[in-house]
Amino acid sequence: MTKETEKIVLFAFRGDPLCFIHVLLNALDLHERGLAGSIVIEGEAVKLVPVMSQEGHLLNPLYRKAKGKKLIVAVCKACSAKMEVTAAVEQEGLPLVGDIGGHPAMGKYIEEGYRIITF
Repeated sequence: MTKETEKIVLFAFRGDPLCFIHVLLNALDLHERGLAGSIVIEGEAVKLVPVMSQEGHLLNPLYRKAKGKKLIVAVCKACSAKMEVTAAVEQEGLPLVGDIGGHPAMGKYIEEGYRIITF
């Protein structure tokens, strides 16, 4: 696969802001390099949506930039419900996805030619 056609999706599971900052930084960098840089927010990472959407939070500027470029392609529907952040995800206008048992399917991205990286 050439650089121009390669697509990468970052599946973020950890709810640690110091881990998630690397998801945002790398997604933005990949996007700038023409490598898609899509983000799927899964697991405990869904708890970061209401936090990083707050002005003044350390992730807010990068989150806003990634959101503005539409790099956040899915937020886990099941995990958002379990972690009680569904309303916050909806308020942010992020796509709630639950292809397999309420969770985003990695297989969908593999079929579409994405390389998956997990955090």
